[in-house]
Amino acid sequence: MSETLRLLSWRYATKKMDATQAVPEEKVERILEAIRLSASSSGLQPYQVLVITDAETKAKIRAHAWDQSQVTDASHLLVFAAWDHYSADRINHMFDLVNEQRGFRNEGWEAYRQKLLSFYPNRTPEENFQHAARQAYIGLGSALIAAAEEGVDSTPMEGFEPEVVDEILGLKALGLRSVLLLPLGYRAAEGDWLVNLQKVRRSTEDFVIRR
Repeated sequence: MSETLRLLSWRYATKKMDATQAVPEEKVERILEAIRLSASSSGLQPYQVLVITDAETKAKIRAHAWDQSQVTDASHLLVFAAWDHYSADRINHMFDLVNEQRGFRNEGWEAYRQKLLSFYPNRTPEENFQHAARQAYIGLGSALIAAAEEGVDSTPMEGFEPEVVDEILGLKALGLRSVLLLPLGYRAAEGDWLVNLQKVRRSTEDFVIRR
């Protein structure tokens, strides 16, 4: 078994974290970098990641996240927040960034820019948000693998009230809407009912369809 597969077998959605253990900042930075380097549709990266370490802010979020203790016991709480709409400014910013960093303009790339500009901004904000939110899930996948490689426990969460979290974090003013929570920390020595249970997944034969 490769090391990556071993680590994916090791990781699980941690139910109880040790509030006395903090994840070193260098590990958090590498996890964030893995998210930043993730694939996204048209390379637009239509979401951002907020890193919450303030205890009071985490407590406010926990009150609207089914009172899940990992939110406050984790040393770092990542909040994935997607764009609320694809605007021309946002699309142009990313295309201009590509041109700047690559040092040249490509005719095909510019034609693709115009294609997106004629399509995305004309869709409804909700349709665009849902598309952007799906890109955030790609980043979540990278985060889970990177955290496992760093020996850091994590718990992906959809169980929270996005509108309230948006208000707590002032996301509306940033043109963002919360999609996912990801506490990062270390599993507690005791009190986690899931930690010693066998990891169960469907068999490869039942999961993979070959044609």
